[in-house]
Amino acid sequence: MRRTEPLRRLVRETRLEPGQMVLPVFVCPGEGVRRAIGSMPGVANLSVDEAVKEAETAAELGLGGLLLFGLPEAKDEVASGAWDANGIVQTALRALRGTAAARKLVLMADVCLCEYTSHGHCGVVEKRGEEFTVANDASVDLLARTAVSLAEAGADVVAPSDMMDGRVAAMRRALDAAKLVETPILSYAAKFASAFYGPFREAADSAPQFGDRRSYQMDGANTREAMREIALDLGEGADMILMKPGMPYLDVLREARERFEIPLGVYQVSGEYSMLQAAFERGWLEPERAMMESLIGLRRAGADFIVTYFAKDAARLL
Repeated sequence: MRRTEPLRRLVRETRLEPGQMVLPVFVCPGEGVRRAIGSMPGVANLSVDEAVKEAETAAELGLGGLLLFGLPEAKDEVASGAWDANGIVQTALRALRGTAAARKLVLMADVCLCEYTSHGHCGVVEKRGEEFTVANDASVDLLARTAVSLAEAGADVVAPSDMMDGRVAAMRRALDAAKLVETPILSYAAKFASAFYGPFREAADSAPQFGDRRSYQMDGANTREAMREIALDLGEGADMILMKPGMPYLDVLREARERFEIPLGVYQVSGEYSMLQAAFERGWLEPERAMMESLIGLRRAGADFIVTYFAKDAARLL
């Protein structure tokens, strides 16, 4: 049954299609900007007009959607750019909403404060004695406000990635109060504190200026805790779940798939992408085969859809 490609294709258990992939897009100020990200070959920061072109390409390739991140012109301690009606992602969403490409794609907007805070943390920071800590409840209020702003600007789905406790419930209440009752929430319910986010922090200019994020992102050693986090977010009103990272946490992804009958996605994060690209550049791995094997592995482990920087290249092959 493995003798020829038609035979292998006939009995193949796990399939990957372009519509199961979501392309991350980093939107920045300016016009005609396509600024390469040094640690992520083939990925660039895009101005709004270039993001519209990227959406057109994604739609032509049959991708499932885009996940938008923003690089604001200015940052402050309370991330006011995140919920500004004229913020960078809100502006991009309005520009995309009026295009033919938007009718073929799911426009997802990441909901977090790290790209908009001067200190680079995912929430509001307060001082307790000599220590700085992230204030959960104050952060949740701003995240809910951000979710509403993004949905009003045209996001089909809001995707909280901050890992604050209670933020899904707060977003659901805020969205419903704003008559955005049909806007789904894609929760990064199991987001682990990982070394594999490094290149993203260059792309989004979101590295913490002090400390790290281990007090609110998950400990990579804990599977049972991840299941509790997912159950809590579903109880608060999450419609879909996103796991992050992918490759080092395939066992957690499989456990979630077996426990929860909800749409389940996985983010093949920047470090996974950059690691493979470095091997490709050195001729250590065959690019097309290694790329597709990494994506099939995520699907086989249980992901219904994959957020990946390989989305365009994989779709062209498929």
